[in-house]
Amino acid sequence: MSDTRSAALLEFHAPEPETAPQEAGANEAAAHFRAAFESLGLDMDEPNLEGTERRVVRAYRELFAGLHARRPPELRTFPNPERYGQMVAVTDIPFHSVCAHHLLPFFGKAHVAYLPKDRLVGLSKLARVVEYYARRPQIQERLTMQIVGLVEERLRPAGTMVVVQARHFCMEMRGVGKAGAVTTTSAVRGAFEDERTRQEFLALLRAPHGREA
Repeated sequence: MSDTRSAALLEFHAPEPETAPQEAGANEAAAHFRAAFESLGLDMDEPNLEGTERRVVRAYRELFAGLHARRPPELRTFPNPERYGQMVAVTDIPFHSVCAHHLLPFFGKAHVAYLPKDRLVGLSKLARVVEYYARRPQIQERLTMQIVGLVEERLRPAGTMVVVQARHFCMEMRGVGKAGAVTTTSAVRGAFEDERTRQEFLALLRAPHGREA
């Protein structure tokens, strides 16, 4: 039997006021964006585009916030005196990221499961791991591997599995233009390499209760 929880939306905090070096860096970045936009034929003096270069800088700073964090989020763990050893899964963790190849958004849901040994982890921390690695220029395959790697390293469970399902605007808005296509990636460690255990988690994701928001 599996213990399954659906993750709530993470709370975001307003960015701290810029220091002088940060402000200088923002001015430089805005100037480069303006030059790039003008080289693409945009009239940056048009009322709706006025100041856009600065808004873009602020937006990317927020989207890439994971790059500036001092360290990955702590995975607060707790003793497991009852020796609970069945699957613990946090499903439907929403995330937004930016494709490293085209700097266009991709977004979707991550599903994280582990089989405990000596320690249990605070469930909200798994959602924070997803957010930490999503907030940077990213590719979905690497995002999946980074999540499973950190959980495995910090928790040392009997097994870990991560499934990420996402839509990519670099495929929907350009190129083949296939709106609504979903890309699925997965990574397994330890006991989840066993086919029966892996299928238990995948079946949970297919079940109606596994799809609730």
